[in-house]
Amino acid sequence: MNILPGNLRFGAGQPVKRLEDQRLLTGKGQFIDDKPEDGALWLYLLRSPHAHAKIVSIDTGAATAMPGVTAVYTGADLVKDDIGVIPTLSIFKRPDGKPMTVPPRRLLAHDIVRYAGEAVAAVVASSRADAQSAAEAIVVEYDVQPAVVDPVEAVKPGAPVVWPEAPDNIVGAMAYGDAAKVDEAFASAAHTVVLDLVSQRLVPSAMEPRSTIAEIDKTSGRLLLHVQSQTPASTRDVLAEAVLKRPKDSVRVLVGDIGGGFGQKTNLYPEDGIVAYAATKLNRKIRWRGDRTDEFVGGTHGRDLTSTASFALDEKGKVLAYRVSSIGCTGAYSSGAANIIPLVLGPFVQTGVYDLPLVHFEVKSVMTHTAPVGAYRGAGRPEAVFIVERLFDAAARKIGMDPRAIRKANYIKPAQLPYTNAAGQVYDSGAFAHMLDRAVKLADWDGFAARKKAAKKKGLLYGRGLTSYIEWTGGRAHTEKVSLHATAQGRVVLHSGTMAMGQGLQTTYTQMISDTLGIAMDKIDVVQGDTDLATGFGSVGSRSLFVGGTAVAVSSNDLIQKAREKAANVLETSIEDIEYQGGMLTVVGTDRRISLFDLAEKEGGAKLSVDSEGEVDGPSWPNGTHICEVEIDPETGVSKVVRYTTVDDVGVAVNPMLVTGQIHGGVAQGIGQALYEGVSYDADGQLLTASYQDYCIPRADDVPPIVVTLDDSAPCRTNPLGAKGCGESGAIGGPPCVTNGVMDALAELGITQLNTPLTPQKIWQAIRDAKVGG
Repeated sequence: MNILPGNLRFGAGQPVKRLEDQRLLTGKGQFIDDKPEDGALWLYLLRSPHAHAKIVSIDTGAATAMPGVTAVYTGADLVKDDIGVIPTLSIFKRPDGKPMTVPPRRLLAHDIVRYAGEAVAAVVASSRADAQSAAEAIVVEYDVQPAVVDPVEAVKPGAPVVWPEAPDNIVGAMAYGDAAKVDEAFASAAHTVVLDLVSQRLVPSAMEPRSTIAEIDKTSGRLLLHVQSQTPASTRDVLAEAVLKRPKDSVRVLVGDIGGGFGQKTNLYPEDGIVAYAATKLNRKIRWRGDRTDEFVGGTHGRDLTSTASFALDEKGKVLAYRVSSIGCTGAYSSGAANIIPLVLGPFVQTGVYDLPLVHFEVKSVMTHTAPVGAYRGAGRPEAVFIVERLFDAAARKIGMDPRAIRKANYIKPAQLPYTNAAGQVYDSGAFAHMLDRAVKLADWDGFAARKKAAKKKGLLYGRGLTSYIEWTGGRAHTEKVSLHATAQGRVVLHSGTMAMGQGLQTTYTQMISDTLGIAMDKIDVVQGDTDLATGFGSVGSRSLFVGGTAVAVSSNDLIQKAREKAANVLETSIEDIEYQGGMLTVVGTDRRISLFDLAEKEGGAKLSVDSEGEVDGPSWPNGTHICEVEIDPETGVSKVVRYTTVDDVGVAVNPMLVTGQIHGGVAQGIGQALYEGVSYDADGQLLTASYQDYCIPRADDVPPIVVTLDDSAPCRTNPLGAKGCGESGAIGGPPCVTNGVMDALAELGITQLNTPLTPQKIWQAIRDAKVGG
């Protein structure tokens, strides 16, 4: 971890308004589709209508002859040109001990398609309409094969096989803990509770659908790729080295504004690769813009974890052992993080904020004939926290304990920190019982009974949900590089490899630099999304502020130190006599001084620059308590979240207003997961939820006022800022909190378990069944 001077300030605690908003809200954003046509050709993809089929033949003759068509490509063309595949991390073992094996992810399907929506041909034409018309003229003969879409069914003997080298459809498996000791604890426990749980598949819903432009720079001959990417450097490296098989310095990736990422925009997609291929093949600017259905059928999905989980408890509600068996679905192909999410990231936090050392977790990642699953806000942690929090509520109800009391009986205590959990992860800080106590007061816990009584008079069911969550952040990359420049024009410019996508990094980084250097915020520029200027790890796993911000803090200090050295030479004194303040370097006790920007003018390129690296000691562990109240109309099954209160520990919040906004957004997505959203395939692998007519996301009136309180009583100890990642917290605490609230409302009818999404139809049917059964 970098050690920084104690007298430096980093803008902590200041609710500076977002600098980005004026530009974005007045239509001055620079999204990919805002770029001028400039004679570009359009690319359109023909997608497979089948989930599993052999490609017998592709006839492109009619398409090639159509007006405006420049080229038509198939998978065979790319194989002939030795175009590579999109790689995945092959770091796991199958249950039989052999290395994991997955089908090659090609830019266009070759010989076989493995999910409905997989691209089989690409048309390049003078307009998007011409390209689409030509694509519809392509004739593909398929030999349709059986498909499997349910990961639980996929591992059963005789299930259709996605990839012959994995005949049981299992990609990889991991186990944690001691099965024999867990079995012993269950055999002698006073109480046991078991739940079958599903974190259903979700579609990320960014405001801006994926889009790509590729062109050859006329001066340098390099390939320029304009793309939406949270990780520009790795996008460049995969495209160059794995797909196009050329030096990575021959490719420049440029990312402008991104209308939402949520983890979905971390990988190179086949669409990006085929656009780049066409640009190099034709030496023309090529552009592709996905529509919303392209996102539903061709983009990565999130979640899709099926689990059976159980607690063994003593008479007082202390958990003696914790057992989970899970199947995580990867879809037909493994995206970069597809296997890591269920096999590693989920288990990292599966014990939550609780002292549960005796565990046995078994997890498998499984292929199906469906769209690939990848990172989506939280990536494994929402699924894991959902399991442990649902179990605690079920256990409290079975034993007859207050849901607060059972959690307090199992919390990790402050004296146990730093605490190593069952998956070997070290929590450096936290005050979990304190967070619960604060949330209980702020949520008016004692007033719940009166609100429930009032709801009952209106004929409504009323319930309360409680969740204590913890989140692992960092993306397993604990360093980040930046460059900071003071220019002769009187500006300070930061180049960072992290990527803004709505979280307000321009504002946060600017206020940190302004506070440290004493330079006005309107004199500071934050430049991201250019691999020629910065090649850091990028923005995943809520790492941007606590890792990327650490790099910003280091660079500010480095620039001051370098400026002091330069000033000492110019003013002919020792560096110890140079004092920096507010952009001026002064010889202590004199009026001899020089400005930072005058020093820059004397440098080559008329700028004073430093390249810096921020390093943190490990992940950060944001955590908190969420409490909500839910009302249900038993006549319609409609649920509504009417109160929502959170107390969140993000360590030291550099900009509390931005953190609050991040938590609001995450909770909204959590409400969506609990009540509304769910991907549905039919038995043949056809996506039934391919548009917002069939896939429901929460609207503004589905989200109540969310009261967020930030608690900084346990600053992070793994970075010099004391900050913890915050971007995914709401999406981790939200789903179990809302689900627990709905199940609490239904408990009086004897309904003990329903799987999300808790749609009106599902709840209405459960109420009807309970009345019939009663």
